[in-house]
Amino acid sequence: MRDRGRRRGSPSCKQEHHGAVIGSSSLGEIRMSQGPLTGLRVIEMGSLIAGPFCGQVLGDFGAEVIKLEDPKVGDPMRQWGRSKPKGLSPWWPVIGRNKKSVTVDLRTEEGRDIARALIAKADVVVENFRPGTLEKWGMGYEALAKTNPGLVMARVSGFGQTGPYSSRAGYALVGEAMGGLRHITGEPDRPPARAGISIGDSLSGLNAALGVMMALHARQRTGRGQVVDTAIYESVLTVMENLVTEYDLTGYVRERSGAVLPGIAPSNVYPTKSGELVLIGANQDTLFRRLCDLMGRPDLADDPRYRDHAARGAHQAELDARIAAWTADQAIDDLLPKLEAAGLATGRIYRAPDMLADPQFAARGSIVTVPHPVFGELKMQNAFPRLTETPGGVRWPGPTLGEHTDAVLEDVAGMSAEAVAALRKKGVLG
Repeated sequence: MRDRGRRRGSPSCKQEHHGAVIGSSSLGEIRMSQGPLTGLRVIEMGSLIAGPFCGQVLGDFGAEVIKLEDPKVGDPMRQWGRSKPKGLSPWWPVIGRNKKSVTVDLRTEEGRDIARALIAKADVVVENFRPGTLEKWGMGYEALAKTNPGLVMARVSGFGQTGPYSSRAGYALVGEAMGGLRHITGEPDRPPARAGISIGDSLSGLNAALGVMMALHARQRTGRGQVVDTAIYESVLTVMENLVTEYDLTGYVRERSGAVLPGIAPSNVYPTKSGELVLIGANQDTLFRRLCDLMGRPDLADDPRYRDHAARGAHQAELDARIAAWTADQAIDDLLPKLEAAGLATGRIYRAPDMLADPQFAARGSIVTVPHPVFGELKMQNAFPRLTETPGGVRWPGPTLGEHTDAVLEDVAGMSAEAVAALRKKGVLG
């Protein structure tokens, strides 16, 4: 990793042990966290979620993430979500957090020269352009590695850098369908549903971040970087358990099953008298016996229809109906303590207000409060997973467009203030 030099042009914040950010949102000297990736320089190119989520993860754990954005509009994530006044997105402060924003027009040769100068002093490049775009600009991996042989390049795309589909536009919805997730999501009598978030993008961003860590570890031995080729559909396929193997061995094709996993019982959501749904998982023999005792029906644990895993799976629907009839007669606030005392896996279905009110979230600092120059104080999820000695955290929310352009070009690229001003006048920097 390289000497980072001086850093400026970002909110001055301090970090508590939970990762919460407290401090002034005015510009000033950055107090970098001592996360495990402190000293790592990342250049992020691309937009939306898949590539930038990889950058978010790396930035959460201390990496210096320099995001290159179009001078006119920036990353579209600046507008996505339920906009606040002035068209500001509540999504951008999260996915743009811990990053420095540099505006540069990569469609111009001067802009690409700036990108090359920054990449020459970086450890990692993250990009999610359509495959072939960087090569068209003369910025493929082979070209960049000539001046920076230790460079690790994370390339995130719908279908990967190779294969007959590589040149296709690849959004998360297609990757989720091709990877098998969409077909099994939803109710069996309805068309496939989506998860409610762009899970394919997030999974590919996580996969890319994991690949970066592997490549950096390999670089310690070889001194050479490499390409991390991350496809959205393969990132989804990674978490599909034994779906392909099960079909290969038995011919069984998984279908949509709503709130249950076929053959795993009881493990479902059940109604309560207060109108809320309660989650109960008791699909092991010992746990099921405890549930039967709590229901006042210990005989069910020895009933041939329910006494072992296979039997309960074969009679899943009728067993769920029995449990639902019992839970429907009780208020959730009365039912939950009983289930918890019996050692059963149970809980509510949370929404954002529930998370903000929950003592477990509060005790672990799962949600932090971050100062923002326009929104004031805003809440967002912390950095995960937790490291005991070098934890990650949120140092500042997503920056304004081009907030760090001058500082980065002068400090990292070694450009003079006059040269930066001239490029800005030409429109290369916005």
